[in-house]
Amino acid sequence: MTPGGKRVVMVAAVADNGVIGVDGDIPWRIPEDFAHFKRTTLGHTLVMGRATYDSIGRPLPGRTTVVLTRDPSWSADGVLVAPSLPFALELADRLDGDVMVVGGALVYAEAMPLADEQVLTEVHLTPDGDTFYPEFDRHAWLERRRDTFPDRDVVWLSRA
Repeated sequence: MTPGGKRVVMVAAVADNGVIGVDGDIPWRIPEDFAHFKRTTLGHTLVMGRATYDSIGRPLPGRTTVVLTRDPSWSADGVLVAPSLPFALELADRLDGDVMVVGGALVYAEAMPLADEQVLTEVHLTPDGDTFYPEFDRHAWLERRRDTFPDRDVVWLSRA
């Protein structure tokens, strides 16, 4: 939870081998998962690292974007900038919706202990990659829902 009590939700697409990215991009294209991401995050505050923002290239409509960066001179039109995750969470308390942590790997790792929920698309591929979702104890999480598709499962987890 944020200091003000908003839910912190990790949203990610993760390959069977833990890969979430390669060379600043996603190593697969699943249009249905992009639609799922939009439905899940619409109306909420997105928290992401600068490299993740750069890979998207723009603020996403219908969501407030908070970009984490240690570079005090970095800025982009239509986004808020935070120097740290704690600052971003305090900022998010004053914004609409819950906090959706959407990458990258370092931001996921730092947010994991604070997360209330995870919405994971388990992509049934084993691509090469250079960016990985953090490992976590599955026993500490309760699977609330699983939607199964031929190429992926979408799993909703809450703290046990």
